[in-house]
Amino acid sequence: MVQKIGHRGAKGHLAENTLESFQTALDLGVDAVELDVHVCASGELVVFHDFTVDRMTNGTGEVHKLTLTELKTLQVAGQFSIPTLVEVLDFIDRKCWVNVELKGHGTAQPATALLEQYVREKGWLYDDFVVSSFQKEELEKVCASNPEINLGVLTQASVEQALEWGMQLSAKAIHPHFSLLTEENCKEAVQKGFKVFTWTVNHQEDIHRLQEYDINGIISDFPDRL
Repeated sequence: MVQKIGHRGAKGHLAENTLESFQTALDLGVDAVELDVHVCASGELVVFHDFTVDRMTNGTGEVHKLTLTELKTLQVAGQFSIPTLVEVLDFIDRKCWVNVELKGHGTAQPATALLEQYVREKGWLYDDFVVSSFQKEELEKVCASNPEINLGVLTQASVEQALEWGMQLSAKAIHPHFSLLTEENCKEAVQKGFKVFTWTVNHQEDIHRLQEYDINGIISDFPDRL
């Protein structure tokens, strides 16, 4: 069964990466949610996709140059707030697993420490998380720090490169853009021991085609279409 993964919550229905969007994803019966993290100026991990706040909020500036207090004064899509990763994990509370994408530089160490804390103190399991990134160096830091954390190699360019990096990093999964997938390279990934989680698939014809492939999950803005 191909798993339903909500992209930034349920981005097609509600403002991305907000608690309300994650609630919508849970209401739609997702197996997992995908989210993005940056380290802000005061050191906290915040759940936000872009490197600047300009597109999604009523503010301007780079996420890593703004403190959490400053970020919390901003409105996402006119009515929501930017959550921390702690707030999102406490909100999800193991109702599904979580794909944490390391977006900004320097996210590996604080993300690793936080996930370790949730496993150690809050009853979460390492299987409740996949940490993904396009940035090999961030994944390498996670791997070196704690090899128990499941890694996912993101790619928009090459399944072959993702498989190569995956082997080097002992990753659990590859996360290719759906346009890169063929029946053959999906089989190759499985034969090499990887799970395949593909993104961002919103159109019904693409969903139906990919559901025929040997993949594990589809990341969609509209998880109710899966």
